Amino acid sequence: MNASNDNSESASLAEAGPALFRLVRYWSRRWILRTATELTGEMRHVQHILAVEAVDTAGARTDEVTVATVAHHLGLDHSGASRMVRDATAAGYLVRATSGQDRRRASLQLTDAGRELLAGSHQWQRHTFDELTAGWSPVDRQRFAGYLLRLENQLER
Repeated sequence: MNASNDNSESASLAEAGPALFRLVRYWSRRWILRTATELTGEMRHVQHILAVEAVDTAGARTDEVTVATVAHHLGLDHSGASRMVRDATAAGYLVRATSGQDRRRASLQLTDAGRELLAGSHQWQRHTFDELTAGWSPVDRQRFAGYLLRLENQLER
């Protein structure tokens, strides 16, 4: 490798972190605007999607999902997560049951409507990935997908 390649690779690595966060900022706003409107018909229902996603993801990693679990997963305080869960429950996407581990807590589960909303959200996310990488080679698409999954798997460590 020559010095020019070393400098180019160093510059790429130096910009990778800021690029990651530009992407997060860009997509977090657009995801909220597009997904909520397309899936629920109203922008204000984005919190339902976030709650359903949090319950599903956390449920894959633990035996029981609580409001505290949702708060941790979404980076919210307990009261914010509690309001989000309350609203998603009132909309019919979640159901609260008494915890099997602590009767003072509620255990959260998806309803059929919640599973349908989750499926629609995941379909939209897959479609968006396909659109963004449509001009990429199959090898690059697969490599990028693998890196995304690898990064996601490191989140809970």
